[in-house]
Amino acid sequence: MSEAVRPDIESIKNFSHFQKIPTRWMDNDVYQHVNNVVYYSFFDTAVNQYLIEVGVLDVEKSEVIGLVVETQCNYFQPIKFPDEVTVGIRVDRLGTSSVRYAIGVFKSDETTASAQGHFVHVYVDKATMKPTPLTGKLLLALQDLVQ
Repeated sequence: MSEAVRPDIESIKNFSHFQKIPTRWMDNDVYQHVNNVVYYSFFDTAVNQYLIEVGVLDVEKSEVIGLVVETQCNYFQPIKFPDEVTVGIRVDRLGTSSVRYAIGVFKSDETTASAQGHFVHVYVDKATMKPTPLTGKLLLALQDLVQ
């Protein structure tokens, strides 16, 4: 079995958009730090909050929606309640109907990631659930996150 290669820790300067998220009492696990599954919630919250803020996602009315098909996270240092995190996002790859977001989770006012990973959306027609090309305002909003 080969040994996993650990990525370099990202700087906050490498991200395009930021979302502050407070940790909650219930986020801590028995080891007294934020449980690994909560980081995926941070990812989901930051990406979808951005899409809502720029007007390309209306969870009730949007005809095109992004489905998560892949996620991954590396952890570098623990976060615990009552820390506030800043979640940075950028777009690393735009496909015809998909986007790969890079995400960094930064504790309090730190400038190096406590955790980082990626999140892939495939955009589909909500009625048919078939992939649909990225176009219009959605494509422009995603291009704004490319560095």
